[in-house]
Amino acid sequence: VLCSAILSSYLLGERLNLLGKLGCMLSLLGSTVMVIHAPEDEEVTTLDELLSKLKEPGFLTYAAILLAVCFLLIFYLAPRYGQNNILIYLTICSVIGAFSVSSVKGLGIAIKGFFAGQPVLQHPLTWILVITLVASITTQINYLNKSLDIFNTSLVFPIYYVLFTTIVITTSIILFKEWVTMTVVDIIGTICGFLTIILGVFLLHAFKDMDVSFENLPQVLQNGQQVPVTRDDKNILIEVDNASIAPEDKPKVCTIST
Repeated sequence: VLCSAILSSYLLGERLNLLGKLGCMLSLLGSTVMVIHAPEDEEVTTLDELLSKLKEPGFLTYAAILLAVCFLLIFYLAPRYGQNNILIYLTICSVIGAFSVSSVKGLGIAIKGFFAGQPVLQHPLTWILVITLVASITTQINYLNKSLDIFNTSLVFPIYYVLFTTIVITTSIILFKEWVTMTVVDIIGTICGFLTIILGVFLLHAFKDMDVSFENLPQVLQNGQQVPVTRDDKNILIEVDNASIAPEDKPKVCTIST
């Protein structure tokens, strides 16, 4: 996340203000705290064991909710608000990421079983996981590229990282029932990490257009002046393109200067 934010600032000319940098650090801090306090995965060694966990009502309900949210975002919200709201495309990528990570973990078990001499190629779950992985990765790449074409790269990657990590950890907890073995300290740490992530995302998204840096911060705090708003090239091009379509009933004024 930090590398993408720094490189996009230097190579692509995209702005990342002081609050955006602070948001990146808070997002990384919160994600790290969540990973530290997350319980260890329950050991699954065969595809049959994984299949039994996938068939449990809790995970089936969770997967159905993710699919419903994904379809709602793709077919209803994305065509209407995807060009203006950065969270639409990135939420699609993150929700689909829950299936891609689970598929990768299942295929890792299948590969181990293949080298151990198990008939994993005859198991239908292996091919279901392959199809799910291909479909989910293709969808993720598609909507991630759409998001990068419209929004600031230094904003896309931190928000995507936070959403993706949160949903993947939640999926792992539900699939392997890790919450049963979590202590009070781990629960508090996970909640604090999640709240830190929310604060980091808020700083990244809410103040992305403000020109706040170490140089002008003392003047802003001392004089109470309004922080100037800056626009990236992508936003300027979109605004100019939308403004070029003027209503015909408005009067047109032409000025000639000599």
